[in-house]
Amino acid sequence: MLGVVVLRHLAVQDLETTDVDFRGNPSLLSCCSNRESSGTVPGCFSPPQQLSRHAGQANKMPAFSPRCGLIIADSRKLVPLQGISVDVQVKGFVADVSATLKYKNEEEKAVEAIFVFPMDQDSAVYAFKAKVEGKTIIADLQEKKQAHQTYDDAICQGQQAFLLEENEDSSDIFTCSVGNLSPSQVAEVTIKYVQELPVEADEAVRFVLPAVLNPRYTPTDYTVSVTATRPQVPIGEIPYTLSLSAHFHSAYGIAKIESNCDISPVEYSDEGKTSAKLSLAEGHKFDRDVEILIYYMEVCRPSVAVEAGLNLGLAEPDSFMADPVVMLSLFPRFSTQQEEATDGEFIFLIDLSGSMNCPMNSEPNAPLRIQSAKETLIILLKSLPLGCFFNIFGFGSHFASFFKESLEYAQESMEKAIQKVNGMNANFGGTEILLPLREIYSTGKSERPRQVFIFTDGEVGNTKEVIGEVGKNSHNHRCFTFGIGEGASTSLIKGMARAGGGAYDFITGKDRMQSKVLKALRCALQPSVTEVSLTWNLPTGLEASILSRVPTSIFQGQRSIIYSQLKGKMVEASEAGQVSLQYKLRGELMVNTYSFPLNLKNVHRPTIHRLAAKSLISKLEYGVDSGSEQVKKRILETSLQSGVISSLTAFVAVNKDTKNPVECPPVRRDLPAPAFGFMGSSWGTGTLFGSAASSGAGTFAFGGAPPSGTLFGIAASTGAGTFAFGGNPPSATLFGSARSTDAGTPVFGSAPSSGTLAFGSASTSGTPLFGSAPSSGVFGFGSVPTSGAFSFGSVPPIAHHPALAETSPSMKLILLQKADGSWSPSPELAAVLGISEGDFVDKKPDQGMDSSVWATLLAVLWLHSNCVEQKDEWELLSSKAATWLKSRAGPCLSQWVRAGIQLLKTMVDLTDFGFLE
Repeated sequence: MLGVVVLRHLAVQDLETTDVDFRGNPSLLSCCSNRESSGTVPGCFSPPQQLSRHAGQANKMPAFSPRCGLIIADSRKLVPLQGISVDVQVKGFVADVSATLKYKNEEEKAVEAIFVFPMDQDSAVYAFKAKVEGKTIIADLQEKKQAHQTYDDAICQGQQAFLLEENEDSSDIFTCSVGNLSPSQVAEVTIKYVQELPVEADEAVRFVLPAVLNPRYTPTDYTVSVTATRPQVPIGEIPYTLSLSAHFHSAYGIAKIESNCDISPVEYSDEGKTSAKLSLAEGHKFDRDVEILIYYMEVCRPSVAVEAGLNLGLAEPDSFMADPVVMLSLFPRFSTQQEEATDGEFIFLIDLSGSMNCPMNSEPNAPLRIQSAKETLIILLKSLPLGCFFNIFGFGSHFASFFKESLEYAQESMEKAIQKVNGMNANFGGTEILLPLREIYSTGKSERPRQVFIFTDGEVGNTKEVIGEVGKNSHNHRCFTFGIGEGASTSLIKGMARAGGGAYDFITGKDRMQSKVLKALRCALQPSVTEVSLTWNLPTGLEASILSRVPTSIFQGQRSIIYSQLKGKMVEASEAGQVSLQYKLRGELMVNTYSFPLNLKNVHRPTIHRLAAKSLISKLEYGVDSGSEQVKKRILETSLQSGVISSLTAFVAVNKDTKNPVECPPVRRDLPAPAFGFMGSSWGTGTLFGSAASSGAGTFAFGGAPPSGTLFGIAASTGAGTFAFGGNPPSATLFGSARSTDAGTPVFGSAPSSGTLAFGSASTSGTPLFGSAPSSGVFGFGSVPTSGAFSFGSVPPIAHHPALAETSPSMKLILLQKADGSWSPSPELAAVLGISEGDFVDKKPDQGMDSSVWATLLAVLWLHSNCVEQKDEWELLSSKAATWLKSRAGPCLSQWVRAGIQLLKTMVDLTDFGFLE
């Protein structure tokens, strides 16, 4: 949860004037207008000084004191954060979290500490309190400008004050300010929130306590994100610890609990395993997201929960908290018959910003994000149905497409696309997703159902505008989004998918991108559900008011949650209500009806109300009319009435009984925080994320490129000693990129001096394998013409691609498959199958059979035998192969399958093959 710690020392002699209020307060009180910018500590990493323009005004950004660890810049001492303790209560699919940050000021000066941290987009923060000088201070939720004024007034009067606010541009970023902490003083800050928990593909309920907050890229002419105004700390070097205890409850029983972190043995409270508890291992460093997977004995059961309104005295009449709220949890089930959307159009939008060169996780030898994305794209291309149309876009500080327009999916177009995928590099600079989205929405096959797949590490600064663009075009497409790596913006990833009527997923830790994306493709290939609506059957005098979005798309086996409020006179306890979900599938009207009791009990913890308030606030904040005064008024009313924070409100608390008031204005210090941009000292001293700097007019990662060195780049245009990822020697490059020594020489696509690594690298002769060097000022995968289509020059056939030798056997097999689902006999195929070319010919059950049928049959058998754990990844392409086999094998198929099993000496269950009669 903690992402950034910032300190302000209070000392008159250190003051220096600046004109920026880093809390986002539009006005500064005169007594608090002085700020001291931190000096840079030699030998330490830091983002560059940045400028961002908004409405013609430049915001000055501070220099940084980026030592690897949480330190006070002038004293080099550790930040007085003693630790973070978290209590998690999980009941079914809802988590109630209480997080306490405890620290002590060991300096001789008073300080103001500012914490910037990530939270899940769906977290409903409902309480904030501080404990100092033996006194607990409960914060008030106020309109944000008023809260800022209250806080600033208290700081200027020397009082201790506490402020918690949500970022106005992205609801998954929070800032907590603790002002005027005197020398030797101890303080605790507690934040409480509730959130819905998602269900994974393997039916695990997933809880994540986020730690990583990567800097969000800020496009030109936008206000620089708060995440960009502090340096990073290498993973594994966080000086404070996290303690976490978690309790789990489920009426259906708990099968098992797993975590990506070291945990204590799980303790069950009863034989039925309806309750369990665990804790993190002692001394856990909060250097990664904490993920806990809970496997219930029964998950996919629809349910309706009704929570009574608060009693008079606890809530004003007719206010949000006074009326009952219904939480409808849906798990739709319908025929699993696969009807592939062969007439559809599939657009794949791939993040090629420099941050995609980061590893997928902090484990040694973890694959790079761009590597996983490329492999996933290839599997997607192999899994598409014949007859559909497709295109691929890459984006960063600029964007381009593989083809000028979507092409029909066939062998030739698939081969071209895969060749281009193999040449992709994460060399497009920053993360500007808005322009390529607008290009996609303004072009394409409007007469065909469109599915847009977006892959990004989610580090953007204009989240609400991007989501709004998706929402405006939701009538003609479905949007599937994937957050890659820890620190991806949950606001961006979830918001785009919800606005576009699709689904989202996050790929973190050791998750395989391939399986999660192919799950989404299966959803995209499902027949479209239309005319979704809810019908209520309630006693006379009651009516339902929908609070959250009614889903426009429903997918087999995926959970949807809908909140509604019941208004009117409550009825006798014996009466009940009903709600029906209606939709059309393949032209047939489908109705699912759920009943719920209305004999409600008083509640002391209005969890469902808080979740419903958050859902309503999010719908309003990310809606098309979010900027209107009417919508802002409703957001403000909902937030203040429910006690759930919004972008327009903030929690503020003041210790008016401060024993020793502070007399001097604050001085700000920006200090390091965990982010995946740094993986330790091996990353060198000249690059951040190992990517290339640009001298062009565009704004690069984190709001601006540094004047020297590199930011987000594999190479810099000048300066010796800057290598890929800051640690590779001058003789090697990654992904075929090379350092350039001349200002006008392109950075990407040119040949390195010697030695190459990974995909798309140059041969020893100096000729690039994937396209010639682009002309000056042109970016791309090889050369990119001004039309915006990619050009890769001469590319070797897929089967002989040099990267093939480095891939897994399953990936080699997938690369050899044709667009129609078949395989042709070849030495490469025989090598993967582990048989000789002679045996391939001699062991054919019928010497007159088509060799491609025999090759395809053996390939499918091999997948079923050797890649069972990755079945989600190849199931669709195997199904395509099975369809092709059925059309050509005839009645002999079962006999030929048995012959193939005997040749491969495998133990495959024949019942696994749905195409066998």
